[in-house]
Amino acid sequence: MQQSSVPYFSQWETPGMTLPVLAEGSQALLSDPLWRQSGAATIEEYARWAVNVCGMACLKMILAARGEIHPTLELARACTRYGGYVINEIDASIKGLIYAPFVRFVSERFGLGAETMTNVETSAIPELLSKRRFFIASVHSAIRWPEREPPAKGGHLVLVTSASQETIRFHNPSGHDAASQADVTLPLAVFDRFFANRGISVEA
Repeated sequence: MQQSSVPYFSQWETPGMTLPVLAEGSQALLSDPLWRQSGAATIEEYARWAVNVCGMACLKMILAARGEIHPTLELARACTRYGGYVINEIDASIKGLIYAPFVRFVSERFGLGAETMTNVETSAIPELLSKRRFFIASVHSAIRWPEREPPAKGGHLVLVTSASQETIRFHNPSGHDAASQADVTLPLAVFDRFFANRGISVEA
């Protein structure tokens, strides 16, 4: 497959932060020198949110493909107002992305046609992409190491930009190097091991 024309954005402002985050948790993000680009008011706000915004990174890429650049945390705050994220003020945890409010958010705010999809067979993704340009897919984050067996499916979102009967191409907001970030191409059978058979189809 050729490279896509869709710009890539990591969920971290410094794309190389993935391995430090895996080693140290969100505390590693307190040393991200580019944190202000996220739209966060403080570096603490950035570190709290960045581990939860794979979905917003996917949305940022979709919007960038039509020439709009929005800071990731500005998208997250706006999505939260629609119920796409739920913040627990007691323990500071963040729940989300919640699909249905996200669909309403992108429709009303950006005019994007989006639909929550469940029970999606991996083999059906090529046909799905023939109807809508993008598919935000729920996969296990270990997809950055496709040679490994994932402990589960789902929990992380990637932006699928193309698929054939044999292969699939996507941008991974938490890839740890160039090969696992933009225009990652895998056999459908490999993708299937990580894919939770759900996601959001988006027509930009």
